[in-house]
Amino acid sequence: MTQFGDYRQRSLDEANTALVFTIFNEDVRRVLAGLRAVHQSLAATGELERFDFFIISDSNEPDKWIEEEQRWFALARDLGALGRIHYRRRLVSEGKKSGNVRDFLRAWGRRYRYFIVLDADSTMSGSTIVDLVRIMETNPGVGLLQTAPRLVNARSAFGRAQQFANRLYGPIFAAGLNYWSREAGNYWGHNAIIRVEPFMNFCDLPQLPGRKPFGGQILSHDFVEAALLRREGWEVWLAPELDGSYEEGPPGIIENAQRDRRWCQGNLQHFLVLFARGLHGNSRIHLLFGILGYLAGPLWLAFLVVSTWILWYRENTGLSEIVVGAFTPMITLSQTGHALLIFGMVMTVLFLPKVLSLVDLALDPPRRRAFGGIGSALAGAAAETVFSALHAPLQMLFHTKFVAATLAGTSVHWTAQRRGGDGTSWGAALRQHAGQTGLGLAWGALMWWLDPKSFWWFTPVLAGMVLSIPLSVITSRESLGQALRRAGLFLTPEETSSVPELDDLEREMAEPDTLHTLRFGTHLGLRQALVDPYANAIHVTMLEEKKANPQEAAGFAALGAGSEGVRRLGNRLLAEGPDALTADERLLVLSDPQLMLSLHREIWRRSPAELWTGWNLVLAKPGAYQ
Repeated sequence: MTQFGDYRQRSLDEANTALVFTIFNEDVRRVLAGLRAVHQSLAATGELERFDFFIISDSNEPDKWIEEEQRWFALARDLGALGRIHYRRRLVSEGKKSGNVRDFLRAWGRRYRYFIVLDADSTMSGSTIVDLVRIMETNPGVGLLQTAPRLVNARSAFGRAQQFANRLYGPIFAAGLNYWSREAGNYWGHNAIIRVEPFMNFCDLPQLPGRKPFGGQILSHDFVEAALLRREGWEVWLAPELDGSYEEGPPGIIENAQRDRRWCQGNLQHFLVLFARGLHGNSRIHLLFGILGYLAGPLWLAFLVVSTWILWYRENTGLSEIVVGAFTPMITLSQTGHALLIFGMVMTVLFLPKVLSLVDLALDPPRRRAFGGIGSALAGAAAETVFSALHAPLQMLFHTKFVAATLAGTSVHWTAQRRGGDGTSWGAALRQHAGQTGLGLAWGALMWWLDPKSFWWFTPVLAGMVLSIPLSVITSRESLGQALRRAGLFLTPEETSSVPELDDLEREMAEPDTLHTLRFGTHLGLRQALVDPYANAIHVTMLEEKKANPQEAAGFAALGAGSEGVRRLGNRLLAEGPDALTADERLLVLSDPQLMLSLHREIWRRSPAELWTGWNLVLAKPGAYQ
């Protein structure tokens, strides 16, 4: 910890810090369970009074909005933290996650010296959070300190393989990254502490010139924000030694690809930032590596296509090959020898980090035991390598498709990330992987026709394509993931030893859900906000508080709150029900405090003949809420 100085006894007296949870149509119960675990862990450190919690929402589903309010109020009341745990949903969502954080800072940032960004699936220990603040207090030149989050709570086979790889190979990767990046590190968008003042002064992202998908708002904001801080002289550090920082990963191949689609467009946008004036050299390398991470797939595919064409050219044209100078003039190698040399170099790049990680594990007895022993770790590494070999060609094809779509001008839509569920269905896998399967079968047949010997060299690539459908379905299953865990495969330190914050999270999620909601029908959140006096009171009160804030006035005006058009939508909602309105229209109604209060009164006052039958069912049915 010498990199950080002697920070252990540093006082937090003047270091007020905001913990900011950014959410968008998430599993609200999981988000709040994670917040509860962090709150309890911070309370155990004795430093809770230095921290405030903010849930900042961009959810655009009406029912999610109401559920977020209900669960936030229940949690804050249960913890006695109504003045410490805050909830805010933006009326007008601009700039996606970075815009949400920017708006939060404009409204609240001046109250805090630091803020810590957490995603919906993030969890952090209280001691780690306190250490982050103390390190920042000890090092006033640091603008951002990024932890290296550990993947946890995976249940599917895919998730457990990713989690195992993250925990086994991640420390060496993070140590190497920290060694060469030093004070010009990177930001990964969450599980990091940021100094408020320089972030507000220098990280208001510009709009890129041109049209989407390259122009407009910067999607992958985190790399750019780190680069802007470093440009202004603020140091950006990575803290690979700090434990207690956790996140969750996608449960399946398709969900992983959907996340990559968003990241692909964002990273390709960095072409327009790469040569910006004044950026630090390391910042440019971070941006370049992000770009190349998605161009590697198309380049690999191009290499395979050219190799196949060369094979066809040699076997079927009868023309002699064009002799060119060798790229290794100092040694005499045949064409086959050169191919084997390249193969050896690629295998070294791919496998050396894994070998070094296993050697490091073997030399560290406590860590070795945390992975279930060296035998379990070796078996897990072998199984993960086989899976990665099958998965890599699918990543190649997905990334090629994403890059091509971006270059063709197709912009990504911001959707909520699927973080759990029952696994990938066969139908979904068929829709997503049918093209990859067909390509693998056709390519394999072509290679066999051209040269059976070369076919066997291509089988590692072709196998992943041909098996993509069953691979996607089977590895997404939680039943297989739990069977692997019982067999001692893909074990991680968080599974072989107790982590209080993760235990609290698991225990909270296992408890019966005590939120009182409707037990039947659709549009449950909207119907509850209109019918239930308790839910209506919370919702209207929060809207009135927002309306009293001058900074929110523009949002209400943009939505037309109080206008005749919105009142007509409300009357239609009473008479015809929620399905008579679009989702955007339902949001408009929910955003008008006076209208929501009026509609609640009208539902209880009007005769059944004047109301949609669904309102009457809720009013008349005993035990409608649980």
